Amino acid sequence: MLDLCKAENQVQCVTNFENFLATPFEGEINAICFSRDLGGDFSEIVAKVQMEENIVVLEVADLLSFELSKSGQTARDILINDMKKLQAHGAKPILNVIKCYEKDEDFPLLPTDVYSFHVDSSTVPTDTILCTYFGEPSEILPHSQAIKKVLIPKIREDLRKLYDGQEDGFDEFLNEYFFDLHYHALPQAKTISLGVGNFWRLAVDHPESQVLPCIHRAPQEKQGQHRLLMIC
Repeated sequence: MLDLCKAENQVQCVTNFENFLATPFEGEINAICFSRDLGGDFSEIVAKVQMEENIVVLEVADLLSFELSKSGQTARDILINDMKKLQAHGAKPILNVIKCYEKDEDFPLLPTDVYSFHVDSSTVPTDTILCTYFGEPSEILPHSQAIKKVLIPKIREDLRKLYDGQEDGFDEFLNEYFFDLHYHALPQAKTISLGVGNFWRLAVDHPESQVLPCIHRAPQEKQGQHRLLMIC
């Protein structure tokens, strides 16, 4: 795992929320980090949630309904304040408690779930914003330490066997099933942990982007430990 201070070619660190939103991606920079050391007990909030599904969305009303200790109340105030700041920016934050994500079992050759290194794609300008408050954090990877899985000869050969169509439609097939968004970490690659409590903006692949999209993945959750994640 690589420390943030050693990832300066890819990551731009800022010291306040305003700069976090305003700092542009440029050059090799495709990830903006607002590093924070948060107080409060976020595990207390996670413990209040009945996990009937693998992912539960928490609304402000849900947070306000919890009976919490003083430390839990501090965590709740931080969450609500973060949501309000993002909403004022025009974003639509979603607060999730995550037991696990659904894994892609349709394509074992090249799974396209979020546990695989991938980039986000959009037809309109946007960024991915996220913060892990509790549990295992996400990871990012420089493009210099990764290769698109569809460019690996053995995988590409097997995908051609899976594809049943005209040769000139193969690239469209890769795009339709999101195969071309997924990456393989090269040998000796060093992932960058996004840490707990930090706000991140990750560059997305869209028509007006001036930088490479940020390669990232969801972590494998620890047994019995749920994640608390805000994303938009």
